[in-house]
Amino acid sequence: MSGTIRLEVSDGIATITIDRPAVRNAIDKATADALAAAVDEVDARPDVVVAILTGAGGVFSAGMDLKAFSATGERPLHAERGAFGFVRKPPAKPVIAAIEGNALGGGLELALSCDLIVAARSAKLGLPEVKRGLVAAAGGVLRLPRRVPQALAMEMILTGDPITAEQAAAAGLVNRIADDGAAVDVARSLAVSIAANAPLAVLTAKRLVSASPDWSLEDAFDLQVPFTDAVRSSRDAAEGALAFAQKRAPVWSGQ
Repeated sequence: MSGTIRLEVSDGIATITIDRPAVRNAIDKATADALAAAVDEVDARPDVVVAILTGAGGVFSAGMDLKAFSATGERPLHAERGAFGFVRKPPAKPVIAAIEGNALGGGLELALSCDLIVAARSAKLGLPEVKRGLVAAAGGVLRLPRRVPQALAMEMILTGDPITAEQAAAAGLVNRIADDGAAVDVARSLAVSIAANAPLAVLTAKRLVSASPDWSLEDAFDLQVPFTDAVRSSRDAAEGALAFAQKRAPVWSGQ
């Protein structure tokens, strides 16, 4: 990985760290490309079931590096994965955002691209773009209304005012609140619970949860069949049943 992105893997869990604390982990073009490369590796590695996205130095990410853009004119866009090398096409595998500090603007858009969010108790989450004459176009106005009640999403988007971690948790946006400094630890505990499960089942479950809101309920049961049948006929499904019968922990193959 680039020096601005660190990727570490252990026990089925990948931790992707944006490592630019001097600029609050803001993302320039090189960092966006490095983040996209890290996501490609996470999706390709058979030893990874789930990933954590976080930032170094007690800050998640400030989003776009405006100083770098002003100096070079390069926007932090990746040809395939979009803004920040992440938000248009996040990993196929589940990702947990571990937020320390505030997740505002592009930082919240990164978190919204993840499947689960752990936030430090003092964190604030918001989309202040309208305060700067902009629209949260890196997924903010598209994803936030799908994650929280419409009225709350509209208020956050139109006022630009942030909410607290506690408010975000009450709205269902944040899965866990951590003590300050412990967001990655709490995210890892959540990741351990996911990584203990069958990799193919986890991957397929995420895919269906992500795709099914666009399906009618009448069609959804039929549309899921090719995916659920592939899991049902997998080696891991047989292993899961055998391990249950033998009262032991399953040994997954990912197949």
